[in-house]
Formats: sequence, C-alpha cells, structure tokens
Amino acid sequence: MSISGPTELEVVGKEDGLSGPGLDDPSADTGPGAIQGRSLTSIAWRRLRRDRLALAGGVVIVLFVLAAIFAGPITALYGQDYTQSNNTGPHSLLDPLDSMPLGAFGGISATHWLGVTPVTGQDIFALLIYGARTSLIIAGAATALSLVLGVTLGVAAGYYRGWADNVISRTMDVLLSFPVLLLSISLITVVSFISNTEFVRFGVIIFVLGFFGWPYIGRIVRGQVLSLREKEFVEAARSLGSSNFRIMARELAPNLVGPILVYTTLTIPSNILGEAGLSYLGIGVTPPTSSWGQMISDASQYVQVDPIYLFLPGLALFIAVLAFNLFGDGLRDALDPKSTR
Repeated sequence: MSISGPTELEVVGKEDGLSGPGLDDPSADTGPGAIQGRSLTSIAWRRLRRDRLALAGGVVIVLFVLAAIFAGPITALYGQDYTQSNNTGPHSLLDPLDSMPLGAFGGISATHWLGVTPVTGQDIFALLIYGARTSLIIAGAATALSLVLGVTLGVAAGYYRGWADNVISRTMDVLLSFPVLLLSISLITVVSFISNTEFVRFGVIIFVLGFFGWPYIGRIVRGQVLSLREKEFVEAARSLGSSNFRIMARELAPNLVGPILVYTTLTIPSNILGEAGLSYLGIGVTPPTSSWGQMISDASQYVQVDPIYLFLPGLALFIAVLAFNLFGDGLRDALDPKSTR
C-alpha cells in the first residue's frame, strides 16, 4: 500500500525549518528556513528592545552625552555663553530686590529660552548644557576608576582565594565603613588650601567618588568569579596548561561583561548625584565652572522671587539620573536569563 502524502519525517522536517525528504540532507542546514542559533548579545538586544522604558532612558542618555560633548557648538549656535552677564544695572529686571525680579517666568524670552539667573544674568540654558559636561566628566571618570580597581581586585580575590582573598576582602570592608561624605569634605578642603585650581578639584572629586566606590563592584565580581572558577571550561583551560592570567583574561572576563555593564549604568547616576551634592555644599566645582549642584545651591537664595531657577537644574538632575536608572534596570533584565520581564 503506497502513501501519497508526505511522510512524518518530512512533516517534522518542514515544521522545524528543514527541507528535503530526510534530516540528513546537507541542504537542510543552509536553506532559507534553516534554524539559526542566536548569540547572547542578540538575545539581550531583542529583549531590551521590548522594554520601552529602558529604550526611552537610553535615548535620553544619548542626548545627555551629545549635549555634554558638543556644549561649545550648541551654545555658539544658541548665541549665549554661560559666563556672559546680561545685567544692565542695579535696579534692572535681574535685581532680586525689585518688585518683579526677572519678569514673567524668570526672564524666559526668545533670546533666553530658559531665562537668566538673578543678579549675574547668566543664561540658564547655557549653564545647564555645560553643567551636563561637568557631571558627565566627573561621573564617567569616577566610574571608570571604580571599574578598574573593582574588577581587577575582585577577579584576583575570587580566583586566588586564600590570603589574597582575605586581604582584599578586609580592605573592601574597611573602605565600606568610611563616612564618604565627611571624608570628602575633609580631603577636598585640605587639598584646596594646597592648590585651588579647577583641575585639582576635578581630580580630588573623581578620586573620592571612584576610590570609595570600587568595593561595591569588587564584591559583585568576586562572587561571580568564585562561581565561575569551578566551571568545566575553566578546569579544561587549566588542564591544557593555560596560565592564571590567560584564564582570567580569556575565560573569566567575558563572563563578567553583563554584571559590569549593569553596574556601570547604575553607578554613573550615583556619581552624578555625588558630584551635585558636593557642589551644592560648596566643596565641589566652583564658578565659573558650571555645575547642576552649584546652580541649585545658588537658586535656593532666590526661590521666593525666581522659583524657575531652582526648578530647572533640579529637573535636569532628576531626568538624567532617572534615565540611567531605567536603562540600567532594563539592561539587567535583558542580560538575566532567568528574568521573566
């Protein structure tokens, strides 16, 4: 008895994307409907694209970075400089003692899109653009310092264990017990007496935020390495005669990319807030360098007569931190194979 329809093997093969009468047909693996494996990167990107909040945060981050990089050309096209004063006299619209200190909405006009600051008359939009550059430089450099120290020492502690692990882990415990804010105030105050240049202040702020932040990523990396070092691929590399450095660089490091990326996106906003807090207290960057924290500190003196001045840098700080946090949460879910979001 003959069978006129396709065999079960052919049906299964077609459902699985294979062609031909059998599964051993070499053309089955190269046809247009052949099953193709996806890399972890493509899977993570596919999951990240479904998270609209994370994508929105990523778009804001890109705009934030572009504004910081091209602050000079942007303000040149805008026609206002952040150091330029627009005050015209002691009783002008910029005088906080005037009955109408800045006119309607803090002096917003076609010339000054977001208004001007009281007394000094600096353009707020230009200040915000250059403040983004200050925040990005300090937060990015501090995060990079934390990554270098944390990843290097965390891998060493998790891989070698023994006395190396004990020394590094106890060092992390000691650093985590320091009151970072008080130590920052003391250190920056002492250094400012020696040299009060802006470059030195930038360096001290970056050092404080980065050096006292590396134990967090160090603990994460150490825990990951303690688990990875017992995996079969590490044992195989060790049995083939690979050196410890090669194993850490070629076998362990690629498996740490996910946690490091997530940590980076969640640490940058913390450092942005740290820089803003130090500048708000008057121990961060100083004028004429623009800073969102410094703007908030100045605006608090004129909140009753010009609330717009306080609202705008606070809003910029809020949006930047929220964007990084949303993108970091989405990236963490996309890289976690156990996540159901």
